Amino acid sequence: MKLHELQPACGSTTARKRLGRGIGSGLGKTSGKGHKGAKARSGGGKRPGFEGGQMPLVRRLPKRGFYNPFRTEYVAVNVERLEIFEDGSVVSPVQLIEAGIIKKIDDGIKIMGNGELTKKLTVQAAKFTATAKEKIEAAGGKAEVI
Repeated sequence: MKLHELQPACGSTTARKRLGRGIGSGLGKTSGKGHKGAKARSGGGKRPGFEGGQMPLVRRLPKRGFYNPFRTEYVAVNVERLEIFEDGSVVSPVQLIEAGIIKKIDDGIKIMGNGELTKKLTVQAAKFTATAKEKIEAAGGKAEVI
């Protein structure tokens, strides 16, 4: 097989609609829009969610709660996940991303106290739970708030 012989799989591509090219094409005259009506007009049709004048579902359902756009979201990391780092290393958010423990830093990282830690680490994060701080310091490390 050569580069010029490559072609898409059979049935994976379809020819585009060529509208208004004579009655023999099957899409001439009204160009597949039929006769008159809202859908035949330019810019015609109904908006998404329109239910023919009936009160739309989004307006019929009760609204509850409150969305706070200013809330802070922390990425939670358990102490047991920090075991992969070498003894005596500094663990910052950048190292956590490189190690694949977290994908992104939202408003900061919170270290949780689940699991055990045996290595002496200097952990830098936005927040620590009381148990996480105890476990890090019990292993001989430091919990630094950044």
